[in-house]
Amino acid sequence: MTTLAPPPGQEATRRSHRAGPPADGGLNSRARRLFTGPEDDPRWARPALWAILLLATALYAWNLTSITGNTFYDAAVYSGTKSWKAFFFGALDSGSFITVDKPPFALWVMGLSARVFGYGTWQLMLPMVAAGTGSVALLYRSVKRDFGAVAGTISALVLTLTPITVAITRDTNPDPILVLLMMLGAVALLKAVRNGRLMPLVWSAVAIGFAFNTKMMQAYVVLPAFFLVYLWATNISLGKRIRNLAVATVALIVSSAWWMVIVDLIPASSRPYIGGSTDNTVWDLVIGYNGFGRIFGASSSVGSQGNGASFGGSSGLYRMFNEIMGGQISWLIPFAAIALIAGLVLRGRAPRTDAKRAALMLWGGWFVLHFLTFSLAEGTFHPYYVTAMAPGIAALAGAGGVLLYRAFREGAAAKWAWVLPVAIAASSVWAVVLLQRVSGSGTVYTVAEIVVAVAGAASVLGLLVGRFTRRHRLMGFAALAAIVALLAGPAAYSVSAATSSTNGTNPTAGPSTGGGMGGGGGMGGAPSGTKSGTKPSGSAPSGTRPSGSGSAPSSSTSGSESGSDSGTQQAGGGMGGGTQVSSEMIAYLKKHQDGATWLLAVSTDQTASSIILESGQPVISMGGWSGSDNAMTLAKLKSLVKSGKLHYIIVSSDGGQGTNSAIATWVKAHGTAVKSSAYSTSSSTSTSTSSGLYRLDTSDVG
Repeated sequence: MTTLAPPPGQEATRRSHRAGPPADGGLNSRARRLFTGPEDDPRWARPALWAILLLATALYAWNLTSITGNTFYDAAVYSGTKSWKAFFFGALDSGSFITVDKPPFALWVMGLSARVFGYGTWQLMLPMVAAGTGSVALLYRSVKRDFGAVAGTISALVLTLTPITVAITRDTNPDPILVLLMMLGAVALLKAVRNGRLMPLVWSAVAIGFAFNTKMMQAYVVLPAFFLVYLWATNISLGKRIRNLAVATVALIVSSAWWMVIVDLIPASSRPYIGGSTDNTVWDLVIGYNGFGRIFGASSSVGSQGNGASFGGSSGLYRMFNEIMGGQISWLIPFAAIALIAGLVLRGRAPRTDAKRAALMLWGGWFVLHFLTFSLAEGTFHPYYVTAMAPGIAALAGAGGVLLYRAFREGAAAKWAWVLPVAIAASSVWAVVLLQRVSGSGTVYTVAEIVVAVAGAASVLGLLVGRFTRRHRLMGFAALAAIVALLAGPAAYSVSAATSSTNGTNPTAGPSTGGGMGGGGGMGGAPSGTKSGTKPSGSAPSGTRPSGSGSAPSSSTSGSESGSDSGTQQAGGGMGGGTQVSSEMIAYLKKHQDGATWLLAVSTDQTASSIILESGQPVISMGGWSGSDNAMTLAKLKSLVKSGKLHYIIVSSDGGQGTNSAIATWVKAHGTAVKSSAYSTSSSTSTSTSSGLYRLDTSDVG
């Protein structure tokens, strides 16, 4: 079989060499190359890259100060700016009672930005925008090195316009940091494959280790592809390959486990409770809630906490194409899959160490492993997880597309030369199907559907006519039409994500197209009692630093089932379920805090995080994200009250549930109920109305 692709810069060099004087090697020359690119690049390559990076930055940062982040992580970052202990552990509150259910690396990145520039929306979003744009630049550089400027440009543009990537990069979830670290690992690995040296492989392992400290086991999804590519394609002896992989594995373990080991070695009484765990250890969080619990759901050790498949629809190979997920990620999956198979076949007779095939194996493995993991996961699954799959799809679209175009144009490997128009037709038809699902949702989607249909048909027809008549220029225009056809739909969704408010807890792009709280506006884990289909308002911190008194930006959640006024929050689930936490109550609690460490104790992270951002004070989440964590025990509560560290606790009218029932019973028996009239100025408030709020003092612990 003929090996088709010339060296990466060869075709570009044939078309146009740069004019002008040779580089003098000085500072001015390096600065010029930064903006114009290497001498052997086509003239358009570097300006096109800068245009794509500007587009990415604009999409990710558009109207940045109005972005609604994830209140859960926002509160943890805020707490980290008030306490280095909370910063290190990733605690939800500055009193360090409980951690969030993820390792803290992404919180550290946002927290350092907030400590340097002050706490606010743009300060938290700055690292996320930088991570998103940085991932685009890394992908461009990696694909360009092996497949040329055209492939790199297409890959960068595809990643930029992936709808779910735009949505999640405009949020404070840790996923953009995760993707950037995984990209750094991939780039370093390919460098190690090319030069056979140990250190790039070690740095690849370290990058994945830091990715582990961002979202734990999700960072390891790509590892089988990394190991296989290095073991297969590196141009050194098998013994050295195995030795280097062993050294890199040690680096991976150390860079992954150091924080976990330190935390688990610290006595539980001297650190926060590990949110999401069943035994207050990070190890349990790794293998349970953030590990097998995500894959196997109810059959895992924390199945009751990990069974949330409805956010992205039922598990199965069709999940990525269903009404919830289809518009977020699946636009180019048909093209990427076809390009991967055909590309590997076209490189079939290349030497074992062929760099292009190694890159195809890496990005193809990245894509396939993520596709299978996300499709078949039976535990908690949010649509925004699949942003981690986007670099694989984008790289295959660029690299595979260029390989297929060259095969089609040159006529070699005849039976595979016709794959390109088939791949374009398949993805164009699928794009029309996706856009039909949102028919009537807005003019932009109707226009996108027309563009896809017209450009897709023109592309396929132009390729066929150009091939039979040997008109290469016509084939070139047809290839451009294919890019327009394949990216019109994702572009429409991406613009929608950039210009409209999204749910900070479960961000998605485009219009809502399905149930399961997966579409735009689905609450996706918002506090209990919040009306499904509404969006939390004002949950992102403001763009200004909190005042010197310690108050944080307002973050009250509105839209409760009861139709309460803006400025009230539902204290969801278990202890505190169904109780309104208003701004007036928060003001009352601050006035009567009486030196306590924590302003209040509530049942869940969602409720606690909103109050932390509203009040600027530490708030205890007794039950973690789901309300089922065993973070608070009756003995611990009595100790906190006796020491004067906690005075107020919210107890639901039904006395709580599960492990909290004993606490609720004791609080009602020994605490003093605070009537709503004590803090509410509403004329309709009865003096006998119970708010579910109780005051506890040292004398109440006997």
